[in-house]
Amino acid sequence: MGLFSSPAKVYKPAAEVDLGPDSDEHYISPNVRAPRVAGILVKLLAWVLEMPVVGWIVLSVLKRDNLVYKLVSDAEIPEPPLFTSIHTWQEIAEQNVRLTKPDLSPAERVQEAVVCLPAHLPEPAAALADPAPAGFRRWTVRDFHRAYSAGQTTPVMVARRFLAAVKECSGPDLNMALFISCDADDVMRQAEDSTRRYQQGAPLSAMDGVLVAVKDELDCLPYPTTGGTRWLGAARRCEADAACVAQLRACGAVMAGKANMHELGAGTSGINPHHGSTRNPYCLARVSGGSSGGSAAAVCAGLCPVALGADGGGSVRMPAALCGVVGFKPTAGRLSNAGLLPLNWTVGMPGILAATVEDALIAYAAVVDQGKPGPLQPQLNLPLLTCTRSMPNIRLAKYAKWFDDSSEDIRSLCGKALQMLRAQYGWETVDVTVPEIEEMRLAHYVTMGSECTASLAKYLDNMSKSEVGWDVRIGLSAYRSFSSRDYLNAQRLRCRQMYFHDRIFETADAIVAPMTGVTAYPLQEDALGTGELDYINGAALVRYSIAGNFLGLPAITMPVGYDRGGLPVGLQFIGRPWSEATLLHLAYAMQEACAAREHRRKPKVHFDLLPREDYYP
Repeated sequence: MGLFSSPAKVYKPAAEVDLGPDSDEHYISPNVRAPRVAGILVKLLAWVLEMPVVGWIVLSVLKRDNLVYKLVSDAEIPEPPLFTSIHTWQEIAEQNVRLTKPDLSPAERVQEAVVCLPAHLPEPAAALADPAPAGFRRWTVRDFHRAYSAGQTTPVMVARRFLAAVKECSGPDLNMALFISCDADDVMRQAEDSTRRYQQGAPLSAMDGVLVAVKDELDCLPYPTTGGTRWLGAARRCEADAACVAQLRACGAVMAGKANMHELGAGTSGINPHHGSTRNPYCLARVSGGSSGGSAAAVCAGLCPVALGADGGGSVRMPAALCGVVGFKPTAGRLSNAGLLPLNWTVGMPGILAATVEDALIAYAAVVDQGKPGPLQPQLNLPLLTCTRSMPNIRLAKYAKWFDDSSEDIRSLCGKALQMLRAQYGWETVDVTVPEIEEMRLAHYVTMGSECTASLAKYLDNMSKSEVGWDVRIGLSAYRSFSSRDYLNAQRLRCRQMYFHDRIFETADAIVAPMTGVTAYPLQEDALGTGELDYINGAALVRYSIAGNFLGLPAITMPVGYDRGGLPVGLQFIGRPWSEATLLHLAYAMQEACAAREHRRKPKVHFDLLPREDYYP
């Protein structure tokens, strides 16, 4: 029993838990009472936690208040531990899909994906003249490809505009901190190569010449990989592209630079005291989200239609929702982790941020890992988005208590979104109970923290604490306090949750929930140099993201409207293992339904890299 701990929870066997809508399972909403900590208070708390005896006592009290002892560490759990979220092959009867051959190149897979897309794009000249006749419309991968192919512009011209936009974003007027590093010479060299291919009539794929930002958690030459720190790039040499980056290069994509991130992925705000705090393009006074905030904001601001992120606890999907773009995390193992910083071995993986669902599909086809033998994962299905409207009998599982544990605007908009799907597609929402949501969040936190400190131990043990941001120092102190019993019990809870979700997926195609409990909250000046510990907003941001990482399930979020302050709201679908095609269908249907109801709003900061005035003065 932990110090000062209340009586530990005794769990009944998972098979005895009622998952129906009338279940008597008790829903625990995070009871976060701690005040926001920033500025000098962050430094003070870091010093206290790093003191040998006093720090241990304070951490014990914090863990008691956050129910870690009661629900995880000292709990009695009948299930064995589950140490990995990798899923074995299983038969999935997905509707309206195109089965791809296992030996296709990344460029060939991109072509397969393009065939799956609705052919509703206007001709290049018309698109450039009026891309948004009924409201704001983002430039997509196909817009760039068709403009390049038609000779309306070139990758070199777009790259020049991109570099000018990055310079403007980084200047004192905007100070958006979207990129940690951007090598103009390297960007132009790639763009020149792509331009020559188009001039020769031989682009590698629809991605050729398309700019892609890469989160600074993935290796991408010629840049060091810093993980948002000041020191990791020098301590760990980057010798090759990450697998996802290499596959995009094989498609001709232009790697646009290393996008900013929350230091070591250890936060949800995107506030980075070393490289600047990424600002939300919809409101520069608000956070972008973390930890892939730079990638999400770059897509939102029009600097690229696609970006790579990494998702260990919602780090792709949360900033996507706050910035009003698409965030997609496939099944664990579907994308290769090669070249990804091993911050969280069993919960982290690359993910995709995109302007539209169609762009997410194209990027997914490019970076999917088909190198594993058949028994480890099924063959790749790509969704025929041309046939989404003909998909009958879709069932979406909704846990009402959890779904409604969000702000009034989010609850209302996400509820209306489900009503639109029911009205336009006839898809059914079924009520269920997802038990032990808060227990899963805490178990994930123990898992992620334990794996992070183990992964970084060889660096952290031999460096000055002053090299680490104050908020991250506090996090690392908490992570180091977890014991082997903490970790093992967290894996037992993981096993229970896998059982619960498998049962729910027997009767539903996906689980639906808001992506975040709040929209983008204000950036406070006192946090910019130290980071912050905003437990209340942090808990609200991660409320719906954990299952995707802890259980390795695929999940996707897309914008469904704006709160009363004009900030984006995201809705999330969580699927059974290997059901990426179904999730993309669902997200596309949602995107189309929202487009018919409400026009997209243009961010306060947005750059047209295919500007109309150049062609129609």
